Amino acid sequence: MATFVYSRQRISMLQSPFCETNSANKLAPFSYTGVAVNSSGLGASQVLHMGVKSSKLASGCYGRGLSGKTRGGVDSCWTKVYGRRAQERVLEEEAPQTSEAPGPFKLFPGQAFPLGVSEVDNGINFAVFSQNATAVTLCLSLPSSGKVGTSDDGMIELGLDPRENKTGDIWHICIEGLPRRSVLYGYRMDGPRNWRDGHRFDSNIMLIDPYAKLVEGRRIFGDSSQKLSKFMGTYDFDSLPFDWGDDIKLPNIPEKDLVIYEMNVRAFTADESSGLDVNTRGSYLGVIEKIPHLLELGVNAVELLPVFEFDEFEFQRCRNPRDHMINTWGYSTINFFSPMSRYASSGGGPVNASQEFKEMVKALHNSGIEVILDVVYNHTNEADDEHPNTTSFRGIDNKVYYMLDLNNGGRLLNFSGCGNTLNCNHPVVMELILDSLRHWVTEYHVDGFRFDLASVLCRGTDGSPLSAPPLIRAIAKDATLSRCKIIAEPWDCGGLYLVGGFPNWDRWAEWNGKYRDDMRRFIKGDAGMKGIFATRVSGSADLYKVNKRKPYHSINFVIAHDGFTLYDLVSYNFKHNDANGEGGNDGCNDNYSWNCGAEGETDDANIKALRSRQMKNFHLALMVSQGTPMMMMGDEYGHTRYGNNNSYGHDTGINNFQWRQLDERRKSHFRFFSEAIKFRKTHSVFRHEDFLKKGDVKWHEDNWDNPESKFLAFTLHGENGGDIYLAFNAHDYFVKVSIPPPPQNRSWYRVVDTNLFSPDDFISEGVSGIGSTYKIAPYSSILLEAKPAA
Repeated sequence: MATFVYSRQRISMLQSPFCETNSANKLAPFSYTGVAVNSSGLGASQVLHMGVKSSKLASGCYGRGLSGKTRGGVDSCWTKVYGRRAQERVLEEEAPQTSEAPGPFKLFPGQAFPLGVSEVDNGINFAVFSQNATAVTLCLSLPSSGKVGTSDDGMIELGLDPRENKTGDIWHICIEGLPRRSVLYGYRMDGPRNWRDGHRFDSNIMLIDPYAKLVEGRRIFGDSSQKLSKFMGTYDFDSLPFDWGDDIKLPNIPEKDLVIYEMNVRAFTADESSGLDVNTRGSYLGVIEKIPHLLELGVNAVELLPVFEFDEFEFQRCRNPRDHMINTWGYSTINFFSPMSRYASSGGGPVNASQEFKEMVKALHNSGIEVILDVVYNHTNEADDEHPNTTSFRGIDNKVYYMLDLNNGGRLLNFSGCGNTLNCNHPVVMELILDSLRHWVTEYHVDGFRFDLASVLCRGTDGSPLSAPPLIRAIAKDATLSRCKIIAEPWDCGGLYLVGGFPNWDRWAEWNGKYRDDMRRFIKGDAGMKGIFATRVSGSADLYKVNKRKPYHSINFVIAHDGFTLYDLVSYNFKHNDANGEGGNDGCNDNYSWNCGAEGETDDANIKALRSRQMKNFHLALMVSQGTPMMMMGDEYGHTRYGNNNSYGHDTGINNFQWRQLDERRKSHFRFFSEAIKFRKTHSVFRHEDFLKKGDVKWHEDNWDNPESKFLAFTLHGENGGDIYLAFNAHDYFVKVSIPPPPQNRSWYRVVDTNLFSPDDFISEGVSGIGSTYKIAPYSSILLEAKPAA
């Protein structure tokens, strides 16, 4: 049975045998094609002659139709538009019986730039790129009865004439008389249908403008009653400019001084334990409410998991092993310019989401916290050719936007592991990415970006690695982005591993995956790791001491969103991903974890104490390492995902911050983590601008070549005798170590001993009475500070 998805009125700017002007400058009768969509997604067309007619909605999934009469009339005259003569057409519509008429409109050819929707002198301009499309139709849904996002009048469709509405490869039209906000719009495109040549045109599919600044979809995150909501672009030219304040001061924190907190906007406050109103939980405003927690912890930058518009129900489009899951991480971008609309409070929609995102950034900045966005330019939500999810790029110009294997039937290349790979170094796609980044900096005042699977951005249009990728260079050299932190995840799913070798122009920092692996292996007691542990703690000079690169170009981390949490790292030897529906085949197998004697939860007090020590050891090592430290949300209280190391699809307590657990551990685990961060921030010895020189560090070691040695001690020499002594014991036995003499007129004070219970495990002012030796417990570490003698 055919099901109308929406009713629509079609007004074509193409002259046709059915639309000819008579001597009275009135339209002769013309035909209208109304399309119903059946269960297979194919169009069932009906031709309605002698005028335009609306259809009643037979069975509504996404909207509702309205029975009514419309009458079209076009007056023609010649006018000067954008420096050239163009034919002006006026469309007048008779009001449907239940709402006011949306016209009259005046249609102009429009202009090619800027891409997207813009307000110009004589109306609203629409411009979209497609090199290979042969037919483009702009679809408009007007607001009715003051209700945002609804249209009782059906869909107005405007076919664009390539003779009037196309400049180069850009299709455009300008409409006078449109509302200045709340109009929903999209495109239908047609073109070559040969998949072997890389084309995926389908004129039945409504497509989102790649340059849409706002996207309207369902309003409430995870609202299953709106699971199949249609996503469309929208705009807002009515709202006043956001008030950033009279004296805008961005934090501009030097990279060497950053302490990054990786977090998920929704998961941070979605749990009822957050204590927030149900309409604020999981929102941008929810983050604002919890800024005091970030300040108490001591971090000064948040790295937000993807906040570009994505569809959390994408796994439920068809039957598959993951169709019970909800995408909570967001690594499946629909549009690169629009903030995630369902992170607005109270289901406020895209306009409110934009406003509240800015409020969040402003509040974080006013608290001295920078905002870094995790951005996904390596692939989109449109999946692969076996299970395509065409929403935008694929239907607009697949051959341009995606990497293809034209020698293998035009199939999509997949270096992202997600079915498609964005063609990042194609000039058009590169400019899209640059425009998107500039938009987030100028419109939303963000401070930097972490690029997911950034090695994809280093591939040419055929997928081959490039030594000097144009996009990577352009980002590094762009004037608008010059104040931003730019961080690469320097690998992809095609095996292009570039840790330490990412093209950088002395600007790019990197997620140091080798730091993560080497730190895990040493702390858990693997043999032969002492030397490389020393290299990682001292800034990974083996990777980054090249040209003008600095220690802070190494983003040091032990834990990130994908993989085990810190608690799970010391509690599980194996991943436990059965809840993901893929039989445990997903997620990384090489976790370098150790459960400390029991798999998962246990009541054994000794195992629990050992796990606590190990978490403190990891955190201390991270905070005393040269480079830029990053920790993950929830590790400050010991969050567990119960061994799931790939929890992207769980909108539950598996991912959500547990505020009651934080309160329970505030005086112990959290206190240690907070004190360690603050100690780093107040001691420049951990934050060298340049790589350590011989006089900066003393290694108390003469056993480098012994692979069974799992103990390392060293002194960092601070200014004016403010030395720091550190020792890490990864043996399963006590080590009695000789403590070197402190600098003149100084004494050693114990600040940290991870073997002690709180509050003795971290005393920032230090405990005096340290002798010439210290007995360091198994799997523990100490930090001593040389302070003026009492």
